Amino acid sequence: MEIVLTGITTLYIFSAACYLLHLFLQKKGFLQGGFYILLATFCLHTGLLVFAWIKNSHMPVTNLHETLSVISWVLCGILLGFQHRYQMSILGAFTAPLCAVCMLIASYTPAVSVQYLNIYKSFWLFFHVLAIFSGEAFFALACINGILYLIQEDAIKKKRRGFFFNRLPSLDKLDASGYVCIVAGFTLLSIGLVTGFVYAKVIWGKFLSWDPKEIWSAITWLIYAALIHERLTVGWRGRKSAVMAIIGFAVILFTFLGVNFLLKGHHGGFTQL
Repeated sequence: MEIVLTGITTLYIFSAACYLLHLFLQKKGFLQGGFYILLATFCLHTGLLVFAWIKNSHMPVTNLHETLSVISWVLCGILLGFQHRYQMSILGAFTAPLCAVCMLIASYTPAVSVQYLNIYKSFWLFFHVLAIFSGEAFFALACINGILYLIQEDAIKKKRRGFFFNRLPSLDKLDASGYVCIVAGFTLLSIGLVTGFVYAKVIWGKFLSWDPKEIWSAITWLIYAALIHERLTVGWRGRKSAVMAIIGFAVILFTFLGVNFLLKGHHGGFTQL
């Protein structure tokens, strides 16, 4: 298991290196290499997670090591699908390294699961975790799109024709693809919250217990709901949408890291060291 995990982490690093080399050198071979290495890594990572699930009889999200591994896997899958659909190779140069970083951190955290509890075997847990993590992966892509939009917009305003200007997609494409990510992420986050409420009812006997993670997840949902609403009603596009996408993802990071490590609640076990 440890050898396989090391191999997967190494492949993520190789893929990230290929994407970064393509960003700097603009050689198609590096782009193809990065994509196919990432695809192979995703398949291998899938096999590892399935094996861990069968071995332990529950979804492998019982500690920080397993949770980061699942996050990296989900982010990888979303990136592969999105890149195939929208042909935005620039996202790989930022997302593939993020997958590699998650796996590197996972490699240096304890792999021993916490004491087994029936809560990890719930039917609803799978749908809740998968929907939440997939939604957050889309929001990560939206955040990257937002950052790239601001860089490109600044380059155009100042009439710069440097490194990024020649490599970034148009402002319209960045804005449109970012919005697609936001809508997809919002839909999955909504599904994740609903299944989470059902899961809480099954395990703890009530839909809402005002757990800190629940509260901050609701705040995240409201931020993205406001963004979508304003975009549809008053035309929040471009810079405003990009800035909100970045703010929204910052809240997501706090919800995952800050809430889990600083505040006590039901979700603490999933990121326990």
